[in-house]
Amino acid sequence: MIPFLDLKLQHGALEPELAEAARRVIASGQFVLGEHNAAFEAAFAAFCGCPHAVTVNTGTSALHLALLAAGVRPGDEVITTPSTFVATVAAIQYAGATARLVDIDPETWTMNPALLEAAITPRTKAIVPVHLHGRLADMAPIMAIARAHDLTVIEDAAQAHGAELDGRRAGAIGDIGCFSFYPGKNLGACGEGGAVTTHRADLAARVRLLRDWGQERKYLHVEKGFNYRLDELQAALLNVKLPHLQSWTQMRRHAAARYDRNLAGAGVQQPAPPRGRNHVYHVYAVRVSDRDTVRAKLAPDVGTNIHYPIPVHLQPAYADLGYGRGDFPASELLADETLSLPMFPGITDEQVDAVCDALRDVCKARSSLHGKAA
Repeated sequence: MIPFLDLKLQHGALEPELAEAARRVIASGQFVLGEHNAAFEAAFAAFCGCPHAVTVNTGTSALHLALLAAGVRPGDEVITTPSTFVATVAAIQYAGATARLVDIDPETWTMNPALLEAAITPRTKAIVPVHLHGRLADMAPIMAIARAHDLTVIEDAAQAHGAELDGRRAGAIGDIGCFSFYPGKNLGACGEGGAVTTHRADLAARVRLLRDWGQERKYLHVEKGFNYRLDELQAALLNVKLPHLQSWTQMRRHAAARYDRNLAGAGVQQPAPPRGRNHVYHVYAVRVSDRDTVRAKLAPDVGTNIHYPIPVHLQPAYADLGYGRGDFPASELLADETLSLPMFPGITDEQVDAVCDALRDVCKARSSLHGKAA
């Protein structure tokens, strides 16, 4: 069985360093916002090419605080896409704002900039493009539209650590970048974690204040904040992992290129090449009709996943958005047909080839069956 994700590979290789980092935290007796957080903030800011990075406890908290720092308030509107994990929309609602959704581009699977202008109203305050699967959204036109309407751009970069556009990395292209360090992410903690990145000192300072109960100094609360701090243990472990992120990304790109070659003509659809943008392949997904049947036939030998089977506007919990089936056809098609294949640093060429062979066989058998039925 080829697993969809194998975290034991990276943790096994780094086990002595991770154990030593954990030992140092325990020995220090300081478990919240200490030297390990400060070191990780500096290193992650440098990695992203931003002067400021502020750690928080989850990627959702990063989005929530970024929206508040951008001045989003109840009554405002924020534009994003329905093709994302629900946290993107949940954070907008945490800030008291209304999420207005625009569909994705059916070729790139990310926010369609051609639909943005029509979604902007006098109440619009910010745009949250989602770098789905580790592929940057089409940031150049999104930024141009945002600047023309004086809107803040908050990158949902939860899946895009290290993705690049013209030498600039995710989190350093918009006004604010939001990252998740959930264990399965390209840079994952051994628990929950997140960070906000920005070029602007005022935004960083406000996020820093809000993540720690609105404290300007100990027991002086200048506004109502949140307990969104990253613990020292996670920061220490992330400090061990961050220097390896580039090599892990290269492994993902190598596997993705092999998938691209092997699956050409296999009866599945792949997203358009990431023109001018360096993809980091948090997810390698293809579109295939009869997706659930194909997935079931692969199951004995190949672990797969679906990101995400129900777009946000069709989730029962988000019926209050007021949308229905048919409102975002590209997102709905993606939800119905995408299948995420095994992808992780250390996946071997032989494993990728075996996944491709199995997928080809299933698609070929399905075509033969349909041909006979016709």
